[in-house]
Amino acid sequence: MLDLEGPVLTAEERELLLHPATGGVILFSRNYEAPEQLHGLIKEIHALRSPSLLVAVDQEGGRVQRLREGFTLLPAASRLGALYDSHPQKALDAAHHIGWLMAAELRTVGIDFSFAPVLDLQTAISQVIGDRAFSADPLIVGKLAFSWAAGAREAGMPSVGKHFPGHGCVEADSHYDLPVDTRRFSEIWDRDLRPFRHMANNRMEGLMPAHVLYSAVDDVPAGYSPYWIQEVLRRRMGFDGVVFSDDLSMVAANAAGSYAERAATALQAGCDMILVCNNPQGAREVLDSLADYCEPVSQARLARMHGKGRFTAKDIREDPRWLRAMEYLNLLEAEASLDLDL
Repeated sequence: MLDLEGPVLTAEERELLLHPATGGVILFSRNYEAPEQLHGLIKEIHALRSPSLLVAVDQEGGRVQRLREGFTLLPAASRLGALYDSHPQKALDAAHHIGWLMAAELRTVGIDFSFAPVLDLQTAISQVIGDRAFSADPLIVGKLAFSWAAGAREAGMPSVGKHFPGHGCVEADSHYDLPVDTRRFSEIWDRDLRPFRHMANNRMEGLMPAHVLYSAVDDVPAGYSPYWIQEVLRRRMGFDGVVFSDDLSMVAANAAGSYAERAATALQAGCDMILVCNNPQGAREVLDSLADYCEPVSQARLARMHGKGRFTAKDIREDPRWLRAMEYLNLLEAEASLDLDL
């Protein structure tokens, strides 16, 4: 899965997207000017290949929402966790309707899926996760994530939970450093992994491993670890969805060597699709190294990640679920104002 430089496809990018090892595109804010422009860009991407390339985006809400102007501004996941503390059923219903709204809006422009929800635990340790997590309680995280994903699925969109087996208990940001979690496996299994286990048992379509080294468990980061992906995730947890690597351009991914070596290590560990962003030369290096790569099981899993159905903006506004989502967004905003004593 590759990225693009701007709001239109260049000739070089079109060439990269036609490479047989390319399977998808991840969009960023720089690729967006207006809904009509984005829809046209995605139609062009989808028309390049059959089956079409997957198109994804990070549309969690809060700090991590790539598409803003012309899309509903979504709350940080922690706002839903805070609501759960006082009104559990309202929070679950809100997560469902906001997940539906997020997905329905993305489907209007043809996006297949969002890399959401975050399944990490909220702690005072990780600032890069912080309010992106629903709660510090793994049971609450699992319940809210389930509702969010169920709402997205209603709108025809699969979900990708992240960052397996849990990024909440490390201070370093894997974009700039290699985080090391020294806890024993039993502690991670009993706490951080509970939301992932819950979602693996409830049809979560995709998961993304963390670029985190769990030093008491394995000597390589989770995204490069056959133990974490094949033994824990696939065998013990029974997960049969897609495993997406996190971006191989992140500093924490450097541990595996060159871009080609990173790609090979991630795929051998059990990833079905690897992400290479913000480094066109690295992306080309990876594609060249995978010219003859073929993994039918991964291809079958990835086929499930295509979005289904289409909405127009008019369809969304006329759907009763839109009104419910707006009511919950207003409720969450009011709760936030009370918390800030405004």
